Amino acid sequence: MSIESSYDRWSAIYDTNRNRTRDLDAQVMRTRFGSSRFHRVLELGCGTGKNTGMLSEVARSVQAFDFSEGMLTQARTRVRSANVVFHRRDLSNIPWPVETASAELATFNLILEHIESPNPLFAEAARCLAPGGVLHVSELHPFRQYEGTQARFEDAEGNEVKVAAFTHHVSEFVEAGQRAGMRLVQLKEWWHKEDAGRPPRLLTLDFVK
Repeated sequence: MSIESSYDRWSAIYDTNRNRTRDLDAQVMRTRFGSSRFHRVLELGCGTGKNTGMLSEVARSVQAFDFSEGMLTQARTRVRSANVVFHRRDLSNIPWPVETASAELATFNLILEHIESPNPLFAEAARCLAPGGVLHVSELHPFRQYEGTQARFEDAEGNEVKVAAFTHHVSEFVEAGQRAGMRLVQLKEWWHKEDAGRPPRLLTLDFVK
């Protein structure tokens, strides 16, 4: 099953299934940006809109991209803010329909594990960011991937469905940002409250153009 088809299938239950990684990512995003203010934000992989509503509160305009029509259907139902425009697009299809140097914030949330090489996406995000703009990356921590964790869900019949994924090391993300001409200003690791004794669940990196 393709990654797109997997997410189309997952979309109807994505917000209701127990998912600590999803919930932690939403918590981290609000912690990081909930008190910020932006003119223009690019949400690169919006899924069902779990972070889109918060971003619409802190930005004058949000362009939210996803390649899954199922996920976008849920997002459009969930977020009806007039300052949000949703786009169905495979982010590997470059260039994106975004003006050069126009955004103050661009975010990748839990999507890069499904991209074979992050380098082209980092370069395109850098093109879209204004000088001083921030690229925020939030991904399943590679340490979890080393243990065999990847995006997965249980369908209506109780079958586990694993979504095809690529392992990216911390150094790979850092180098992708540097190649794109950005500077790493923050790297953090995050645990869910139920993760005691386990490796970190999320890795976040902030780059400045």
